[in-house]
Amino acid sequence: MGNADNYGYPSLMDNHTTGIHRVEIPPPQPFFKSLKNTLKETLFPDDPLKQFKNQKPLRKFILGVQYLFPIFEWGSRYSFGFFKADLIAGITIASLAIPQGISYAKLGNLPPILGLYSSFIPPLVYALMGSSRDLAVGTVAVGSLLMASMLGAQVNPVENPTLYLHLAFTATFFTGLFELALGFFRLGFIVDFLSHATIVGFMGGAATVVILQQLKGILGLQHFTHATDVISVLRSVFAQTHAWRWESAVLGFCFLFYLMLAKFLSQKRPKLFWVSAMAPLTSVILGTILVYITHAEKHGVAVIGELKKGINPPSIMDLSFGSKYMTTAIKTGIVTGVIALAEGIAVGRSFAMFKNYHIDGNKEMIAFGMMNIVGSCTSCYLTTGPFSRSAVNFNAGCKTAVSNIVMALAVMVTLLLLTPLFHFTPLVVLSSIIIAAMLGLIDYNAAIHLWHVDKFDFLVCMSAYIGVVFGNIEIGLVMAVTTTTTTS
Repeated sequence: MGNADNYGYPSLMDNHTTGIHRVEIPPPQPFFKSLKNTLKETLFPDDPLKQFKNQKPLRKFILGVQYLFPIFEWGSRYSFGFFKADLIAGITIASLAIPQGISYAKLGNLPPILGLYSSFIPPLVYALMGSSRDLAVGTVAVGSLLMASMLGAQVNPVENPTLYLHLAFTATFFTGLFELALGFFRLGFIVDFLSHATIVGFMGGAATVVILQQLKGILGLQHFTHATDVISVLRSVFAQTHAWRWESAVLGFCFLFYLMLAKFLSQKRPKLFWVSAMAPLTSVILGTILVYITHAEKHGVAVIGELKKGINPPSIMDLSFGSKYMTTAIKTGIVTGVIALAEGIAVGRSFAMFKNYHIDGNKEMIAFGMMNIVGSCTSCYLTTGPFSRSAVNFNAGCKTAVSNIVMALAVMVTLLLLTPLFHFTPLVVLSSIIIAAMLGLIDYNAAIHLWHVDKFDFLVCMSAYIGVVFGNIEIGLVMAVTTTTTTS
């Protein structure tokens, strides 16, 4: 039987019996050499400097420009066929970006015009520096609510709107600085601490809170709590039953039904994606016409009011680096930066897998960082790559990031010529648009799947959800990360 070990089985060293040859164990490496190899594998798995080896100085310069600005690399291969596809996709996502931008700015307790500003400059920056062909840049509901929650705890946006606005710009600057630093120092793996279970629970909880917050607009309430937990929101709603406006509620539920019906049709027939994409803008147009004809603004239906014409004014002098609320702005910037990166990179990678191409996570972070830094200096607030807008971009057949340029130009035309048309747009329509978008973020099927597959991941998911809904967004994030670390 050959040589046997202590358990009676043939020895692994018996070459004649088993046919297995002995493999030498590699000698132990010195600590610093092992640490160097580990850091190299973690931070530079793609060896970004390899392409510069043995190249002439001019060629190195060109490669460097193409690395920082990918548009110069693929732009030489751009064709008219690509442009036609990107033109259609850009116009389609612009129809979604305009009402969403206004809605999310209101959600962040910011002037509605900032939502349009944030859909103009940042997409242009991303088109130059981003590596995703499908990502559509813009504001996001969760980031807007998170900014409102963290800044609003220190400064009342109604009593001191100027200081609040300046802090929003400052927080956006630090978001960009944080994202840029992560990309430059190749620390993108830090975002991986937010597991899939964490994201599912956190996004679901944030979406629930956002939906409840929109009861203010649906019911036409003038006064509402600034807290985000479900108990405070429901208390605020039912303590004001005498102030509910049935006109606003009927209008809101009608438009919500229309938006959900459009989404249902697009899901059943993917070729009709444009029905869902155009529904928010159609709702804004119909709602505005209805209010204008019926003078509903005189009967308790609140409207946006005047939107200032013109493109983004500079805001670099509004950055409050010397404010006593500097710590709050830095904290808000870092927390919103983590959430923005987690969503933007996850969305970009998902669509890249569908089309079988690669995106560089660290380059994406640099692009996100630069677009938020530039945005903070041009009257924009937090932007990333939201799933809803990117999904429309993908389904519309975009080929490159030029679709972002088309969207930005469409928004520019709106800023220059069309903003007076939004004067009579009812706020209840904006609330309906937000609710319809947020319902898609409550992924209960993913939570059920986690329960069947991994109870620990389900615990992480529910910790994030409960923390956000019954505490606040920061508590939910801390609970989720803590649970992830404890159960790992």
